[in-house]
Amino acid sequence: MKKTLRIATRKSPLAMWQTEFVKAELEKAHPGLEVILLPMSTKGDKILDVPLAKIGGKGLFTKELEDRMMDGDADIAVHSMKDVPMELPEGFALGAILERHAPTDAFVSNQYDTFDALPQGAILGTSSLRRKAQLMAIRPDLDVRDLRGNVGTRLGKLDAGEYDAIILATAGLQRLGLDERIRHELSPEVCLPAVTQGTIGIEYFAKDTETLEIIQVLNHKETEIRTTAERAMNHHLEGGCQVPIGVFAELDGDDLKMRGLVGTLDGSEILTASIEGKAEQAQELGVDLAKKLLAQGAKAILDEVYANDAHNKG
Repeated sequence: MKKTLRIATRKSPLAMWQTEFVKAELEKAHPGLEVILLPMSTKGDKILDVPLAKIGGKGLFTKELEDRMMDGDADIAVHSMKDVPMELPEGFALGAILERHAPTDAFVSNQYDTFDALPQGAILGTSSLRRKAQLMAIRPDLDVRDLRGNVGTRLGKLDAGEYDAIILATAGLQRLGLDERIRHELSPEVCLPAVTQGTIGIEYFAKDTETLEIIQVLNHKETEIRTTAERAMNHHLEGGCQVPIGVFAELDGDDLKMRGLVGTLDGSEILTASIEGKAEQAQELGVDLAKKLLAQGAKAILDEVYANDAHNKG
């Protein structure tokens, strides 16, 4: 077995936390293994004044790490699964899906205790079209504005008074030891999470069986099943980088329950569907859930989002 393992990672504090976590878990599982981190800034980390969808989407956070692997500098890359495109480049594969952390969104404010307590016309910050669609459906009176940057940058903008409240991933705040900033978690009933939110994945070269043997010990079967189901739904919807799509799969023994959602950007129309089945049908259930949403008219909504995106890019 290899004596060293090199991990390509983004430099952001959250990405570094994830990679340090993976390093510690791997070294604990394999005494004598040395794990080396190779931090780098990706294009997605550098361009912070433009919405992600307009500069190439989620692949921005993964492609440059994959390039590092292709160059022979790194053996694996650690990703937040919600940044991982539905189709990996040829030759790459996911070797381990770690146990899911909190999948929810967190309400963060210095003035208001809850989302419901926000006054009419309050300024709410989020970088996510999914959050925007769902929260505007509940509160169309809010002024929802784009918010980019790492967690610290976003909190800084809130603290500077640019926003009355912001919405961030619960898991991100918890991982950075910022639990005290969370006023409350938005339940999936209020705001359905992003595909695989709160989940970390490890990417490797599909032919590298030696590396797979090392990283596989971190694979969490239940989370893998939920990840498979959620990604299958998104893939069948042809959900791109930044889309108003939410999904949440829950496993109870061998029973898998899923809820999915597609919304218009202004929240004026929200389509929802749910499905149940057995864990071994995770892939099929995800596809069937997507078909239910498509039958309700999801394609027209998503086409409009993409057309709007293309117009903005042009």
